[in-house]
This record gives sequence, structure tokens and C-alpha cells, in this order.
Amino acid sequence: MSALLLVIILVPLVGAAVCGALVRAGAGPKGDTTAKTVGFVVSLVELVLVAVVWAMFVPAAPTRFQGELSVAWIPAFGTRFALGIDGIALVMIALLAVLVPIVIAYTSFTRSSEASAATGRGGTGRFPDGRGAGGFVALMLSLQGILVALFAATDVFLFYVLFEVMLVPMYFIIGRFGGARRQYAAVKFFLYSFLGGLLMLGSIIGIYVASGTRLGQASFDWTTLQHLAAQLPLSTQIPLFLGFFAAFAIKAPLVPLHTWLPDAGAEAPIGGGVILVGVLDKVGVFGFLRYCLPLFPLASQSLAPLALVLSVIGVIYGALLAAMQTDMKRFVSYTSIAHFGFIGLGIFAFSQQALAGSSLYMVNHGISTAMLFLVVGMLAARGGSSRIADYGGVGRIAPVLSGLFLVAGLTTLSLPGTNSFVSEFLVLLGAWPREPVYTVIATVGMIFAALYVLWVFQRTMTRPLRGEAVLGGGPGAASAAALGGVSDGGLRDMLEDDASARARARFGDLTGREIGVLAPLVLLIFLLGFFPQPVLDIVNPAVSATMSEVGVADPVGPNGVAR
Repeated sequence: MSALLLVIILVPLVGAAVCGALVRAGAGPKGDTTAKTVGFVVSLVELVLVAVVWAMFVPAAPTRFQGELSVAWIPAFGTRFALGIDGIALVMIALLAVLVPIVIAYTSFTRSSEASAATGRGGTGRFPDGRGAGGFVALMLSLQGILVALFAATDVFLFYVLFEVMLVPMYFIIGRFGGARRQYAAVKFFLYSFLGGLLMLGSIIGIYVASGTRLGQASFDWTTLQHLAAQLPLSTQIPLFLGFFAAFAIKAPLVPLHTWLPDAGAEAPIGGGVILVGVLDKVGVFGFLRYCLPLFPLASQSLAPLALVLSVIGVIYGALLAAMQTDMKRFVSYTSIAHFGFIGLGIFAFSQQALAGSSLYMVNHGISTAMLFLVVGMLAARGGSSRIADYGGVGRIAPVLSGLFLVAGLTTLSLPGTNSFVSEFLVLLGAWPREPVYTVIATVGMIFAALYVLWVFQRTMTRPLRGEAVLGGGPGAASAAALGGVSDGGLRDMLEDDASARARARFGDLTGREIGVLAPLVLLIFLLGFFPQPVLDIVNPAVSATMSEVGVADPVGPNGVAR
């Protein structure tokens, strides 16, 4: 498997180089079109290869990592290009492999891709100033290759390098292809994440020095450093833990280190937002599981109350801010902050069920957020705006779009039968025995989620026709405006029918290609809602190993009853 693991890193990187060369060599749209097609094919090949890795993975294997590969990188510092995957890394790589071809297909082959980012007050489209999607596809594939390597890294210094390098393609995705305030959002995203990385670097240097002192041989190897944890006193673990924690709390993000996300999510192109919030932000919670807990178990236990407080604040704060948003892309970003709070609660509650729920939540949130972002993008591509107030009665003129918006909303609020419900329920069930107060507070966030999701759906989809994005100008808008002063029922019906017909002709429902882009996500939402066990079987051994490394007794017994 080690060779195949290296291949799934190289395939998207080589594909990115090829797409970039095609864009530079092509004459205008021709080179751009070829690059988009090649990028889509490469992403499908990557998906197949990751499926093969999934099939080869053995959950019951005696070792923590499978497919291990280690090559000397910088011998003077003892750094190695070391790779290996556990179940948590594998499901994140699989999530990325599913989302990238969907994003490329959406960006390259749907009606939504024709929108200009310069249109609308929110800068909601794809590629401003006539720039094509070929460069976007190249950046997306390069980001995929970097993220696969990051999730598979078993050398701490290699992880740090990839943690910083992954910022570069996303910076250009936001800064080049984003909305009206894209440069501000891109710089803010980069500076926040880069600062967090520097704090983590300080802790990496500290643990490297500590390994040399305690073991006689300094090392960046994850397994070696995990064994070192038993020898480090709490006074040493706490400052080292805080460097890692700060970097991951910024990336996740946890409140109050979240302020870069709403700006980046709102200004990123829709495809960039899907990967930013769906996968790249998960590097933070992945870091909690892979580095904070196993490498600093005593500090993790000591500072868990801090993490829990920040998590539940995020659940409530994110929900309240989501309900106050006027822009749909910022709305999606704030809902994600609330969901990251649930994941943090599951991680620092220290129970098998809660940790498994958080690991599953990482996958399910990526799917749900992708669905919501893409539907918002398809809506905004038709109306030229992402402002909630610019829409009303869309369900009357685009029923398929409205129905899929509802599906995206229901999985966001964790309706039973959807994928998010299973992971959220596991988190709350596992957190209750040890942290009942935080669990109750987080449960209130579920009520708020239902309120803000249904509020946005009602305003945009179910009200009478309204809003410039829906009605446009001309006779259709005049007919709709006249409704308010009409008391005669028959005349009112005639005006409503006229406004609906004109709006339907201008606005249009989803095309077959757009439905095809969303279909895999809809399938996964309900498939994982009813059959989550295949994913849980993959992550549970890694979760059990993490619990053992932290050294905390599981408060939930094997029969699901609190001890």
C-alpha cells in the first residue's frame, strides 16, 4: 500500500502541473477548456485510486499506521519524508477525493460556472474579469495533493511544512477567483493561518529538543514522540500543547479565533468555499486528534475545560450569528463555526462514542457543507446575488432547486435520517456521562440550527415572489409590485401568474448537469444517515488507539451505558 499512498499524492500534483501548462500554452478558451477536462479526468482517477486504498485498508491491523513509507529528507535534522494512514486520515482523504471532482464538474461544466464573480453586490460568481476555470482547476488539484500528503504525514516537521504550504493554493483560489473583497479575505486567511503555524513551529522545536534530552536522539517521528509523552511532565507538556492547540484552533476554527472564516467563505468562489470549509478547516480538528491528544496527554486532560468552553461558545455564538446574516455564503460559514463546536466537544469529552462521533462529523460536515455551498452557488448564479433579501418565492419558479436547498438545509440542522444526525447524536451521547453541562448547552444549539435553517429557507423559497434577483426588472417586476394594491382575487391571480411565468423564463430551474453534480452528495447524505457503520468501522480502531494514548478511562461502557 505504501507505493499506492505515494501515487495518490503524486497524481493530483502531476495533474495540476499538466493543467497549468495547458492553460499557459493554450490559445484562449481552447487551452482553458482542455485543462478543465484533463483536471476532471485526473480527479476521477484519484477517486478510483483512493477507493482502492480504502479496500486495501485493514481496520483490525495491529499497527497504528498502514502503508508506511519513510525516506531520509534532511538527515542533519533527522527529518524524514514519512507517510502512513490510520482510519481518521483515510476518511479525510476519501472525503477530499469525493469533493474535488464534484467541485471541478460544478466549476467547469454547469450553468453556474458561467457567472461572473463581479456580478451582484456579494461577488457571488466564479471568475471575474473573464478569467477561465483552467487555472482554478490546477490550483484545486495542487491543493488536493498537498492535503493528501498532510493527512498521511507521520513526521511532525513534514506535517508542519505541508500545513503552511497548503495555504498557498487556497490563497490564490480566494485572491484570484473570489468576490469583490477577495484580496482582503485572502490576506486575512493567510496571515491568521500562517501565524498559527509559527506558534506550532515553536512547539515542534520544543518537543524535538525534549526528545533529544529524554531519549538521547532528537526526532520528529510521530511514533517516537508519542512514546516520549509518558516521560514529559505536565509543566513541559502545557506550553508545547498550547502551540499546537493555537494553530489548530485557528484552523478549525474555534471562537474567538474564527474571524477569518466568514470573510474567506463569503469571498471565495463557490468551489473554493466547498474545499475551504469542507476539508481544509478539518485540518484543525484532525490536528487535535493526531497531535494534541496523543503527544500531550496530560496537558490535554488539564486544558480540556478550556477547549470545551470554547467549543460550546462556538456552538451558540455560531448559531446566533448565522441567524443574523444577510448573505447566504456568510450564513454557511457561521453554521460551520457552530458545527466545529460540536466536533470540539466530542474530542475533548474523552469518550469512545464522542470521539467516533467527532471523526464521523468531520466527514458528514464536509458533505453537508458542500451541498449547501453548491446549492447557494446555483441560486446566486441565477440571481446574480447571494443576499437573502434579494430572493423570495424561488420554490414557485425553480422547484427542483428549492427541493435540493431544503435537503441541504435539513442535513445542516441534523434531521434524523440525514448523515449529520448520526454524528451529532454520537457526540452528545458520548459527551453526556463526563460533561453533562456542556452537552446540554450544545443541545440548545441544535434548536437554534433548526430556526436559522428554516428561516433562510422560508425567506428565499416559500414566500411570494419578490426580490430583484428573482423578478429582475421590466413587466414581471411591475406585475409583482402591483399585487400589493390589488384586492380582486381573480385579477390578483392573473398578476401572480404573469410574474411567475416571466420569472420562471428568466430564472430557470436546475439543469441536468447541475442535478448530476449534486446527486452524489444527496446519495451520501441519506446513505450515511441510515448506514454510517462502514465509516465508523474504519475510524474506530484509530479512535480506540487515541483513547489509549490519552490514558483516560472511557465513561461509556461497552453496552453503551455510563459506567
